[in-house]
Amino acid sequence: MSSAAPAPSPAARLRGLKPDWIFDPKVWRTEVLAGLVVALALIPEAISFSIIAGVDPAIGLFASFTMAVVISIVGGRRAMISAATGAIALVVAPLNREHGLGHLIAAVILAGAFQVVLGALGVAKLMRFIPRSVMVGFVNSLAILIFMAQVPEMRNVPWPVYPLIVGGLALMVFFPRITTVVPAPLVSIVVLTVITVAAGIAVPTVGDKGELPSSLPVPGLPDVPFTPETLTTIAPYAFAMALVGLMESLMTAKLVDDITDTRSDKTRESIGQGIANIVTGFFGGMGGCAMIGQTMINVKVSGARTRLSTFLAGAFLMVLCIVFGPVVSDIPMAALVAVMVMVSFATFDWHSVAPKTLRRMPAGEIAVMLVTVACVVATHNLAIGVVVGSVTAMVVFAKRVAHLAEVTAVTDPDGTTVVYRVTGELFFASSNDLVGRFAYATDPEKVVIDLSSAHIWDASSVAALDAIKIKYARHGKTVEITGLNAPSAQLHDKLTGELSAH
Repeated sequence: MSSAAPAPSPAARLRGLKPDWIFDPKVWRTEVLAGLVVALALIPEAISFSIIAGVDPAIGLFASFTMAVVISIVGGRRAMISAATGAIALVVAPLNREHGLGHLIAAVILAGAFQVVLGALGVAKLMRFIPRSVMVGFVNSLAILIFMAQVPEMRNVPWPVYPLIVGGLALMVFFPRITTVVPAPLVSIVVLTVITVAAGIAVPTVGDKGELPSSLPVPGLPDVPFTPETLTTIAPYAFAMALVGLMESLMTAKLVDDITDTRSDKTRESIGQGIANIVTGFFGGMGGCAMIGQTMINVKVSGARTRLSTFLAGAFLMVLCIVFGPVVSDIPMAALVAVMVMVSFATFDWHSVAPKTLRRMPAGEIAVMLVTVACVVATHNLAIGVVVGSVTAMVVFAKRVAHLAEVTAVTDPDGTTVVYRVTGELFFASSNDLVGRFAYATDPEKVVIDLSSAHIWDASSVAALDAIKIKYARHGKTVEITGLNAPSAQLHDKLTGELSAH
């Protein structure tokens, strides 16, 4: 008689309840160091975005802290970084300027509520309508914006800034050939900081961007009158913030999906962004969304893959500000500029602009990519570029498909019947030309329109077929429509005779 299997140990039972990476020291090392690098890069960015929004630097830093920590728990895309962003700062800046910080905080909370509702309604499903050419344009324009954001840090600065940037880039290129145990961006930041402090080199530092907070944020209600007037004031800004934040976050999530070859829950991410903004608002932050540059540092440069790096990025941010504020203030901006330039270079899809690729790519696809890039660079708003690029792609597609509807006519030998065979997709663009493809005056008395190789997509196509019937009827001729597939027949039967009063 065989003995019973031994009961699993407490450690084994714990392993069954936790992800495998919890027990992997290599993963912990990667995630912890990645979170530290991202936190260092977040500080000057958050301060800069606070200036754009017209608020105290602490407001942007608090937002980055709460957004990162909360989204690491409730978000749908692991390793993605959410924090205060330039796009959100641009949306809320006019509200803060005209009505004050209290209204801005209230708008952040309302924007979070909008995002929760939109996420629950399935707004993430709209991502499937964004074509690849728009995605490529999004990535390339993102890389350009990241680089352009560094240009002001390289103008009208002391000459040592330039060799420091070059040295930082060289470290990030060559250090991984020695070891990948420590992220090259972290090594670059530490080495350049030590050099500038030890040698007493006077260059712009993180501390020059603004004063770092000395304590944690405290929760509270926004200082506004709770009246319908306040709601009508903040609602347009909150809705715009919700849309911009969701679009950037979902596009970034899709980008990380492609980089890591994994799938993420976009609906959970949408709702999670809303929850993070609500929490951020109650803690006095300026709100935010997925931060693409820092996400690329985390995922592509540092190799992070779990929620731990996102959580630690937010936690380290506050620790660095509160505990190590004087040290962090001495970090030269040249070190962070070098990191972001490397991120820009790594993010750009160089294959998409290679001559070999451009020669093979359809002209319409290239045009969509260029329109997306041009709109983003011109407006500094990724959401606008994606919308305009997607609309352009739809127009290009409609124009291309409109020419795929072909009509051929065959007359019976006895001359009493003509059969028109329609091939292709019938929708508003192609069906408008359909009416002019028939010989109403010279055709025999019986006309058959064979749609066995076509598909009816919309009411415009049904209206066009009705117009053809009416024109033939005026010449005393009859029309028979045959070959409709089931969906086309259902749509045709439902709408025919109901779309025109003539």
